[in-house]
Amino acid sequence: NRFIRRENVTDCALEEYRNLYGVAVRKADIFYYVYGALHSSDYREEYQNDLKRMLPRIPFVATAEEFWVFAEAGRQLAHLHLNYETVQPWPLEEEIDGEPDDFATYRITRMGFGRMQDRQEDRTVIVYNEHIVLRGIPLEAYGYIVNGKSPIEWIMERYGVSEHRRSGIVNDPNKWLEEQGEPRYVIDLIKRIVRVSVETVEIMDSLPKLSLVLS
Repeated sequence: NRFIRRENVTDCALEEYRNLYGVAVRKADIFYYVYGALHSSDYREEYQNDLKRMLPRIPFVATAEEFWVFAEAGRQLAHLHLNYETVQPWPLEEEIDGEPDDFATYRITRMGFGRMQDRQEDRTVIVYNEHIVLRGIPLEAYGYIVNGKSPIEWIMERYGVSEHRRSGIVNDPNKWLEEQGEPRYVIDLIKRIVRVSVETVEIMDSLPKLSLVLS
């Protein structure tokens, strides 16, 4: 009784999609088609200049078969991205030097990537803190980019202790983790985001080349 569901896909759009791809198309299918198309490397390359200046414009693919491929890919991607906190964690190797039951072992200050022998950055390794190192991150996980960064990097940045320069307000995720009694939350979140990223890249790579309706 408190909420009213409103469709963001108009009846006019539904009619146009049905004219192109058949009467079986529903508004939800259009939504997932759009989500799939936005993850197409062809789409992002073709319209990269436009995307910097205006809202995305979604092209029509040439055939109904392609429409359904993109719609199904969008459905799979949406499921992954909405349920990122419950997917099966990626089996990263954990090196823990400390008491596993002690919250101090999991305390975060600032996460960083590992280093190779030549001091080059090793993105297969995350130094979580002085006690914990995570190893075995597939490099392809960094192929999924959101607003210029991989989700893995967003988490590393978001869950570090930081201080706002002007206000002096300190953002310390350790307080929340301790209040929730979830010292391993960020470790498990990283593992889950690795899986989401790897599977997202796999779906993106499986998308067909865009063949567009010529206007």
